[in-house]
Amino acid sequence: MASVRLDDIRRAYGQTSVLRGVSLSISDGEFLTLLGPSGCGKSTLLRILAGLEVQDAGSVAIGGQAVDGLRPKRRDVAMVFQSYALYPHMTVAATMALPLRMRRLSALQRVPLLGRLLPGTAGTIDAIDAEVARTAKSLGIGHLLARKPGQLSGGQRQRVAVGRAMVRHPAVFLMDEPLSNLDAKLRVQMRTEIKELHKRLGTTFVYVTHDQAEAMTLSDRVAVMLDGELLQVAPPQQIYADPDDRRVAEFIGSPKINMLDGVVRERGLIDVAGSTLAIEADALAGTQLTLGIRPEAFHLADHGGPGAFTGVVRMIEHMGSDLFVHLDLAGVDQPLIARLLAERAPDIGAGQTLHLGVRPDRALLFTCAGRRLRRSASPSGASVTPIREGVR
Repeated sequence: MASVRLDDIRRAYGQTSVLRGVSLSISDGEFLTLLGPSGCGKSTLLRILAGLEVQDAGSVAIGGQAVDGLRPKRRDVAMVFQSYALYPHMTVAATMALPLRMRRLSALQRVPLLGRLLPGTAGTIDAIDAEVARTAKSLGIGHLLARKPGQLSGGQRQRVAVGRAMVRHPAVFLMDEPLSNLDAKLRVQMRTEIKELHKRLGTTFVYVTHDQAEAMTLSDRVAVMLDGELLQVAPPQQIYADPDDRRVAEFIGSPKINMLDGVVRERGLIDVAGSTLAIEADALAGTQLTLGIRPEAFHLADHGGPGAFTGVVRMIEHMGSDLFVHLDLAGVDQPLIARLLAERAPDIGAGQTLHLGVRPDRALLFTCAGRRLRRSASPSGASVTPIREGVR
């Protein structure tokens, strides 16, 4: 096991800057996910950590030791690729044994037939085979050791790729979108298995994905990247509930967070989309800002007015226990999306006028530049001031 430290990592291809001074510390045994859209630089950062690419500036340390000048095989890391990178002519057993054979056997000992006659070779090979068998059994692929990749399903190939990394007992596991080629049902199953694997091994995991569900369910911490920069590094729940940047808030969450333009009326009151919310903000009257409201922060209200939004239902998505209601608000370009319990909203239909209340303490405030604007404390210590009915 080992900690990882990246200091001011920069990488550019020609005039295109891919990484712009990324600094990140990963604790020993931590599961950290690099999350971001395609092209944000997360895979490049992982490859630099593995030694497969060289940064233009900055340094990489593993276990407290700088590894910038070390080749990939000397860094004590194991990587699981998106494409699995399995040799089609090799069996599962041979594939998993390959890194151990390359590490423990000399070039002469690896010669077929002849190599096994050399002193000590047979014992080493038997030890490798036993370790491969134990690892395969732990991954549930012990019965597949004689098969080749063409005879395996996608999930089985993924386990083989993980097993090939496991047998080396690396200090750090690197995973580059390993589940992206699987169907939705199998991805959910493999997420659970990877989480259990990390718990069992206790090794440092650095995981790259664009899938926020993977990041939120697997990680101890999530590092959100965009355009070659780290926007926020925090535990999953904090990333979701307390984002530092509008871009983080918009990237995390499904359905996407609602963003509504508002203006501070006076201390404790913000006018937004035809309603008034009671929110204390560190901003002067007349300040323009943006409110981010998660779909689950809404509830059905009996009437409109302060603290509620009134609009016309454009569309309803039935999701079993939940309904995603798309509501058109006057003066707002994009429909507001609310997540409601289906059992409490059985009669909602398209074209209906609907009133939705919102919990002011669930609203996130952002400046026009996208920076998070924290709510100030009220005299009573609460973060929200009670709404004053009739104030318009």
